[in-house]
Amino acid sequence: MANHKSSVKRIRQTITKTTRNRYYKTRVKNITREFHEAIEAGDKTKASEVFKTINQNFHKYVSKGVYKKQTVSRKVSRLNQQLNKLA
Repeated sequence: MANHKSSVKRIRQTITKTTRNRYYKTRVKNITREFHEAIEAGDKTKASEVFKTINQNFHKYVSKGVYKKQTVSRKVSRLNQQLNKLA
């Protein structure tokens, strides 16, 4: 058990941030799975629409501090390569 008020507060903050980040990371997994399903099906229009939402969400999560900028850049770049291969 925490002995200081500041450590008790830090524990509360960690729990809050962990649940919030878990929500965002699960959302990213679901969207990317939808993207990969569209790629597998060969549906370029759906894949490009989903890619657009992925790009927006990823960059929004960078500003919230869930992901680092370079990580998002790498992931978006790889997804964009898959989309371009479909063409």
